This record gives sequence, structure tokens and C-alpha cells, in this order.
Amino acid sequence: YPFENKEFFESHYPCQFISEALDQTRGWFYSLLAISTQLFGRSPFENVIVMGLVQDKDGIKMSKHKGNVVDPWDILNRQGADAARWYFYSANAPWLPSRFDHSNVDKILGKFMGTLWNTYAFYILYAEIDQFDPTKYSLEYDKLSVMDKWILSRLASLEKTVDSKMQSYDITGASRLMENFVDDLSNWYVRRGRDRYWGKEMTQDKINAFMTLYTALEQFTRLAAPFIPFMTEAIYQNLVRSVNENAPMSIHMCDYPVAEESWIDEDLERNMDDVQQIVTLALSCRQSANLKIRQPLSKLYAVCEDELPAEYQDIIKDELNVHEVAFLKDASSLLDYKFKPQLRTLGRKLGAKLNAAKEVIAALPGKETMAALDKDGKINIEVEGETFELLTEDLLVENVQPEGLSTQADKGFTVSLDTKLDDALIEEGFVREIVSKIQNQRKKSGFEVTDRITVQYSCGEKLAAVFTKFGEQIASDVLATSITEGSDEGSTELDINGEKVNLSLKKA
Repeated sequence: YPFENKEFFESHYPCQFISEALDQTRGWFYSLLAISTQLFGRSPFENVIVMGLVQDKDGIKMSKHKGNVVDPWDILNRQGADAARWYFYSANAPWLPSRFDHSNVDKILGKFMGTLWNTYAFYILYAEIDQFDPTKYSLEYDKLSVMDKWILSRLASLEKTVDSKMQSYDITGASRLMENFVDDLSNWYVRRGRDRYWGKEMTQDKINAFMTLYTALEQFTRLAAPFIPFMTEAIYQNLVRSVNENAPMSIHMCDYPVAEESWIDEDLERNMDDVQQIVTLALSCRQSANLKIRQPLSKLYAVCEDELPAEYQDIIKDELNVHEVAFLKDASSLLDYKFKPQLRTLGRKLGAKLNAAKEVIAALPGKETMAALDKDGKINIEVEGETFELLTEDLLVENVQPEGLSTQADKGFTVSLDTKLDDALIEEGFVREIVSKIQNQRKKSGFEVTDRITVQYSCGEKLAAVFTKFGEQIASDVLATSITEGSDEGSTELDINGEKVNLSLKKA
């Protein structure tokens, strides 16, 4: 040294990034470091990722001798390069060993890549039905719904954070954030807004829905392109190039997305996080009470740091099928209490009357007794004609749910559902269940999502009254031109909340 490429070498030295597996720590990393330090007095690289070794599914190092090596071509042919790449990005931090198995790659295909592809396919399906061309419209932010603005804020925040993590070589952190976004895009944004694409007219709300989803898909596809180059190229060609011949020939010729700062609304994202947390807890409440989501309920109580604005409460009501949302300052009204004697102290105080006192203590009114203990630190009870003073430490307190409420708490939130059902709520539950059964029959019959149908039903008086009262609503929800009483040979017997019904569906 110096060689003939001295200027080139100096302009590229030190290198920004180097990566090798753990077994190269001494042979490669150390050799480079020692030589560079001796010659130039500094490290030859600025960033290092030491990769953990790939192991088999049982955590044993792969070797031909042990016969536990996975053939890379088998992975590529069965599951594709993108799925294998994403597995290594997201499974664990790169410096840790990776337990590799086909089943783990399959999970990636279903959880992340499958969800992304299905979301893209959803857009394509309805865009083709309506012949929607995104190049003929613009995204008018001020006209968007709160859900539209939320997903755009999530998108811009993601782009900003992924860029930061990529700059610091945090590939695992970036990929996991992208997984979370795809889950939000599909299972929250798209799922909650599917009906926006169903109408015949191209209303402003429908345009907003199309343009928001197109924007999210187009920008996310560019964001993910370095990670999953083949799948994103396939999406790009059909999503973008098919409607814009002036777009770059390949997604890998496009600019990497830059976050639109004006879309980022931290309050909006925080409020939606609260909504999702409340919904998650309320679904657990329903499960505990054995109440299906299609059964409407009268009221949800929520205890959290801040009361959510009305537009977010509407999302909660729609998502959880409840009529009203009430925010409380504390959870005391959602809990009841049971009491038992603290034998360590009451044994001496009550003596022979301890057994009789157990029954008296068990019968104490929960909330009133707890309020007295909180206020005075003591209560009086009467046992066999004698009055005894009990202190807080004389009692064991157990939290219980009041009858008619189902309550769950986590991460600073307490949520409770009023589980009492009146006749009107039960009727609504029948309507929801009928709509669900008809929709399932539509799918099984192979009808297109836009097909109009006719419905015939045969059932007992209880369900017949529901069909009569809510027939127009049911018809609207299932795209039926008529719903009439009757049956034919092609009818299917179904159970709707314990009531039998025979349904016959035909294309109108």
C-alpha cells in the first residue's frame, strides 16, 4: 500500500456497513480491525451487524452430518424468496440464532404477506367493479373521514420511523412496525370501511375510500420494496402501472417514500389506540359473558385517562354493537365486593362467635361496606345480639363483578358491558344473526358481491315476526329485491339463536 486505486480507496474508506455471521468474529472482523488500526489508526467500518447462526427447528446447528439442513431451493420453490427474507428480518434480532422451519415461513405467508396481498386484492376487486381510475381523482384531505385521516397518519408516521430505523440499520425494528401497519390497514381500516365500496353511486365518500386505500397501498408497497422485492413488484405493476403508463417501469426505479408531515396527527393516533384497547377489552367481556358480537347490548362503561370525543365513541358503538358508551372517572361503580374474616385478628376478637360472624360478614352489602371502610376505616356488625367493631385489617376483601355486568381491565383501562337483555335487544340480535346467515348462504351459493337476490323463509312465529318487522332492513343489508315467506326444495335449514329457519336464496 498504496496501490494504483489509492484515491478510490480513500473516498470509500471506511465502509459504512459490514455484515458476517458470528463465526467470523475472529477470522474476518478482528483481522480487518487489526490491519486498519495498524495502518490508519481507526476502525475500517462504521456499522457492524454480527449475524446469529441459522439453526433447525429444535435449536440445533444445521449440518449435513446431522441431516437437519434445509434445502434453500425447497424454500424458494415452496414458499418463495420474499417469505424467507421476511422471516429473517422479523423473527428475532439479527445477532440471535434463528430457528428455521417451513412452518415458521408459512406463518409469515399468512400473517403478513397474505394479509397485504388480500388487502391489495380487495382494492382491485372493487376498483374493477366500479372502473375506478385513481389518476382521475385527487386525495382531498379536508373531506376525509376520521378513519381515513387515521390510516394516513399511521402511514406517514410509519414512513418516518422506518426511514429512521433503516438509517440506524435496525431492520428487525422496521419490519415489525410494517407488520403492525398491515394488520391495522387490513383488520381495522379496511374491515371497518368495507360498506363504503358497496354503493352504486360514486359518492365523495366512496372516492375518499378508494383514494385513501390506493394511497396507503401504493406508498406502503414502495416502502416494503427493498424487503420483499418480488411481491411488491407484482403489486406495483397491477396497482400503479396498469393505470399510469408514465409511472417508472419498475417499483425499484421509484423514489423511496418520504413522510407527508402534514398527515401526522399524534392525538388522532393516540385516540384510535385507546379505541382499539377499549374494543379489545370489551370483546373479552363479551366472551366471558358468552355473548356473540351480533347480539346488541345497551351500554358500555369505560374508565381511562381521557374521555374520547363523540366520533371515536361512534366507532366503539359500531365495532362492539352497543347503543351507548359512558366514560367514568373511576371503576368503583363497576365492581362489587365480598368479605371474609381475617382469622388472624378476628379469632381473638370474636372468640366462640367467630363461626356465626362468618355468615354475617359474608352477607354484608359490598359497595356500602367498602364505602364505610374507605371513609371511617371500620364498621359495626351484630352477632347473636352483641355488637362488634371491625377494622379494615379484620376483613379479607374480594373484588367481584355485579350481576348484569361483565368487566375486564388492562394497561390502565377498565371496560364493562351491561349484559342485561330486553325484548328490543333480543329482536335486534335476531336481525343481525339473520343477515349473517343469509350472507354466508350467498357465499356458499357462489353469488358475486354485486348480485341481487330473492329470499324465501319458512320458520316459527317468533322468527316470522322478526322477518315481518325488519324485512326492509334485512333486504337492504343482503342486497335482496324481495323477502317473502315460503319454501322450496332447494332451501337450507339453519339455526338462528335457537330458532329453526329454512332459507332459499335465488339470483334476482
